[in-house]
Amino acid sequence: MNTPNTTGKQLLSFLRWCLVCMGPVAWLPLSCSGAPDAPVAPKGPNILLLVADDLGYADLGCYGGDIDTPNLDALAASGIRFTRFHTAPMCAPTRAMLLSGQYNHIAGMGRQNLQAPVFGYEGRLTGRVIPLPALLRQAGYHTWMAGKWHLGNAPGEGPQDKGFEKSFVLLEGVGNHYNGQGIFANGASHYEEDGKPVAWPAGRYSTNVYTDKLIGYMDGQAADGRPFFAYAAFTAPHWPLQVAPTHWKKYEGRYNDGYEALRAQRLQSLKEAGMIPAGAALPPAHPSVRPWASLSPEEQQVEARKMELYAGMVDNLDANIGRLLDHLKATGQYEHTLIIFMSDNGAAGEDYFNEASIRPHISPHYDNRYENMGTASSMVSYGAAWAEAGTAPFRYFKEFTTNGGIIAPMILAGAMVERKNTLCPDLVTVMDLAPTLYDAAGVHYPERWETHPVYPMKGRSFLSYARGKQSLAHPPDYAFGLEHTGYTMFRKGDWKITTGLPPFEGENFELYDLSRDLAEQHDLREKQPAKFRELLEEWRQYARENQLQFPR
Repeated sequence: MNTPNTTGKQLLSFLRWCLVCMGPVAWLPLSCSGAPDAPVAPKGPNILLLVADDLGYADLGCYGGDIDTPNLDALAASGIRFTRFHTAPMCAPTRAMLLSGQYNHIAGMGRQNLQAPVFGYEGRLTGRVIPLPALLRQAGYHTWMAGKWHLGNAPGEGPQDKGFEKSFVLLEGVGNHYNGQGIFANGASHYEEDGKPVAWPAGRYSTNVYTDKLIGYMDGQAADGRPFFAYAAFTAPHWPLQVAPTHWKKYEGRYNDGYEALRAQRLQSLKEAGMIPAGAALPPAHPSVRPWASLSPEEQQVEARKMELYAGMVDNLDANIGRLLDHLKATGQYEHTLIIFMSDNGAAGEDYFNEASIRPHISPHYDNRYENMGTASSMVSYGAAWAEAGTAPFRYFKEFTTNGGIIAPMILAGAMVERKNTLCPDLVTVMDLAPTLYDAAGVHYPERWETHPVYPMKGRSFLSYARGKQSLAHPPDYAFGLEHTGYTMFRKGDWKITTGLPPFEGENFELYDLSRDLAEQHDLREKQPAKFRELLEEWRQYARENQLQFPR
């Protein structure tokens, strides 16, 4: 390495090869408290975690959708597409489960946007779990984040307190994509960089900014050879639907036939892509959805523009993911990086700007006239009708524990993934990602963290499946439960009970066989009483373990 003719670029490339491929030397990483830990030698790959916000199951090209996503399509072709990946029904609970490997109540996010002095509803990551970045950082990883935090705004609750070495984040769950203007009247979005308040770079677009930040973090630490955990928590395509015309104009006119036509088209294209069985059928639309034919021409024009904007946001998201992947390739790190792409829940049916009880609280600075839609001064959502096209063939959308709210796209590719262009139909959950990443990194999850015991993770690693060493991601009877704002489900294998009507003593639950009924239309509770009782008892055990309660 002391050859006089070796250029700086060649030297850097050689160092990366030695330290990443052959194994780095021992390091002295800092714990969250800032004190040095025992020497460690990280052996795992880089980890790039890409999270889209409110992206629908049926949007991506590689899932059978119609939006142009060439970078994600290529990533999927090199790895695994999970066709039954389960999240929580809303953003913050999913993120809590993602970064803990635990149920949302144990992690502290029993209900989004609620903080209460009650077990499970602390509104932040609690000491009952170990945050994923904290344990990876202790193991010698660089840990970086850019994007949406949504796991606590108070001192001690931010990403810098949960193990992230570098971070640039929106603390709240939603923000303008071009500025720091708050969504609601008299409010402002709050951004922090490394735990300190920072202004939004004026006029810059959110997805571009978060991508730039992560690339900057990669370049800033590249020479030391330590592996990294980089978390891109994009705020797209979450409303407000804002994006440059260069991205949405290409979709102009594509959705003029309406949301019912798109939903039917996607049902067929998802079948052709192998995402759903050939016999799958669409469930009835949510009662709030107006038939397309009942809209006036002007209303149809506005509705079509909403979907054009949404598609443009997904288009831009894919382009930025392409930038990240190209950067990894250009710096020789792509082959040594495990890459996960996912959405945090089903497509979003909210339309706050047009809800009578909420609209008065929306910032008066927003202008939703047709000619202004998609700009920084508009606040457009695409609502339940388009969301159902985004969740085809499932029932309903975000907020519900029916399949449309909790089954999302997820792709795994890169280092340690031996399966190529594979579809995985097994039940896999967002809680499984933390143990899978620990498995890849060679990190043991301890029984204690700092000075106190922690709950063991509920998720289970599926790394052996990704490496081709076992035929299933999980056993056929793998189970998963959820509760959020009264919407509830418990799934074991292909069987599922669900309800949105408390109390949860059994009278309101419905039973579905998902191997035959993805749309959850045929309640088998009366025909399969033994199976119903089995799942209901497991649900009750889940409720006891998570200490479910309903604070006001």
